Amino acid sequence: MDGDRDLAGRLAKNVKQLREARGFTQQQMAKLGGLPRATWAHLESGEANPTLAVLNRAASALQVSIEELLSAPRSAARQYPRGTLPVRTPGQALVRKLLPDPIPGMEIDRIEVAPSGRMTGVPHTPGTREYLTVEAGEFQLWVAGERFEVAEGDVVVFRGDQRHSYHNPGRVPAVGYSVVVLARGD
Repeated sequence: MDGDRDLAGRLAKNVKQLREARGFTQQQMAKLGGLPRATWAHLESGEANPTLAVLNRAASALQVSIEELLSAPRSAARQYPRGTLPVRTPGQALVRKLLPDPIPGMEIDRIEVAPSGRMTGVPHTPGTREYLTVEAGEFQLWVAGERFEVAEGDVVVFRGDQRHSYHNPGRVPAVGYSVVVLARGD
């Protein structure tokens, strides 16, 4: 029954970690969940074999799903060293993914275009919105034949399902961030 012991241990670790992250005592969480404090303490001991009703009350008090209470605990943080996230080099640009985990319906990239360099964007699915903000240098953004001069701190919002391209008219690399919000498929 090692699997059962592992499950009880995961439950204990998750319940304690979630409670502590919220800054509550066992007594406070037990009260929120309508459980005796001893029951809560038993959940955190790793020896509990709670009923579904107790799991449901604990999950409700912690504002998470029962599944999250029973899932394998994740570390508090994970570092991704430089070069471990996807990079592509379209045209005279370097495009680097900023997030290692996908966010459904969203893409976030860092775009660096060499001095006098260009990059052609790829039109996304209909209804997509794209946001470009410039951190350093300047961009000329072309969207459906219209030109936008985008300086440091500026943001341009445009339909990402149109032809678009990026040009750096300056003498230093231009750095910007692109957030693409994909159209929802209802």
